[in-house]
Amino acid sequence: MRRRHLLGAGLAIAVVGMAGGAMAQSEIKIGEINSYSLLPAFTEPYRKGWQLAVEEVNAAGGINGKKLVVISKDDGGKPADAQTAANELVSSENVAMLAGTFLSNIGLAVSDFANQKKVFFLAAEPLTDAITWSKGNRYTFRLRPSNYMQAAMLVEEAAKLPAKRWATIAPNYEYGQSAVAVFKKLMSEKRPDIQWVDEQWPPQGKIDAGPVVQAVAAANPEAILNVTFGADLVKLVREGNTRGLFKNRSVVSFLTGEPEYLDPLKDETPEGWIVTGYPWYDIKTPDHDKFLKAYQAKYNDYPRLGSIVGYQTIKAAAAILAKANSTDPEKLIAATEGLSMPSPFGEITFRKIDHQSTLGAYVGKTALKDGKGVMVNSVYRKGADYLPSDAEVEKLRPKD
Repeated sequence: MRRRHLLGAGLAIAVVGMAGGAMAQSEIKIGEINSYSLLPAFTEPYRKGWQLAVEEVNAAGGINGKKLVVISKDDGGKPADAQTAANELVSSENVAMLAGTFLSNIGLAVSDFANQKKVFFLAAEPLTDAITWSKGNRYTFRLRPSNYMQAAMLVEEAAKLPAKRWATIAPNYEYGQSAVAVFKKLMSEKRPDIQWVDEQWPPQGKIDAGPVVQAVAAANPEAILNVTFGADLVKLVREGNTRGLFKNRSVVSFLTGEPEYLDPLKDETPEGWIVTGYPWYDIKTPDHDKFLKAYQAKYNDYPRLGSIVGYQTIKAAAAILAKANSTDPEKLIAATEGLSMPSPFGEITFRKIDHQSTLGAYVGKTALKDGKGVMVNSVYRKGADYLPSDAEVEKLRPKD
């Protein structure tokens, strides 16, 4: 009897194990990492975007019949915590791929982890050029248009300005340093007559706007490049408006036209800045209309750029997994290189040469309307039109 009881228990355990295995095989997990607690203005709309995408993917049959599951972790804005989260997602949760990240230094940390552990990583937001070029690796792909791409879009407009004396203000970490370097390079190539008269490097998230504004004003530039965002941008604009820094000066600014950064400025929004951003209220295309309708129906709110990035990150991940029909990293890489897919901004492609997507950005000017900041005269710039030649990329990117 005792032997029969033990056999029965063993069989029960085996059956439970088989059921668990079948359950695991009926779903595909993605590990998602982002700075939710540090940057909620961007990451909360981003989360809403990817949650909408997960619903749509599963409603349409999932990934070749398997349910898509996203397991999300908060990195708190710390590279070491992001790497710990990545390790937990891979080793404990057995995710098929990693996705997400916001800050450039964190994106690079997770990219390095992915390369060492041979795990596929789809970087959503980090903009540093290093992710696909100088520190690029075969396991990392990037969705958003890079600093180079956005700088090239802004330089196209900035080069038309008569201003010759330029100052820069940027957060002193990987993203700010990369953005300033590539803007100066591209701008100087188009306008060799330009002088760079001042650089200000406030710490990210901790700008002391008074001295920054005072120092820039003392250099007496005719134009300013701004790379600050979030709470730092609000403080800079407030102090700059108070001290007249922007009066009769041109300003070119990365990201400022994104609703998550423009909205907090309210009636303090400076007018006439040349910016990249997301004028969701002015985009009239079938792809965007479909996304906007679905997003507003689910959340009763308007999307931010983070919403687009989160949504397209998961849509891209689903397309990659479906094409590969496998969770093997090498097969995921092969499926992604050259893969084209729809997005709310139109068709995009992940380039084989550097793993950069051709998602573009809107370029326009800031204006005030009904007491709040908006983007006007905006034009969509396709990412593919603002990337260097293959020959240049080969010099910038290490061989796999």
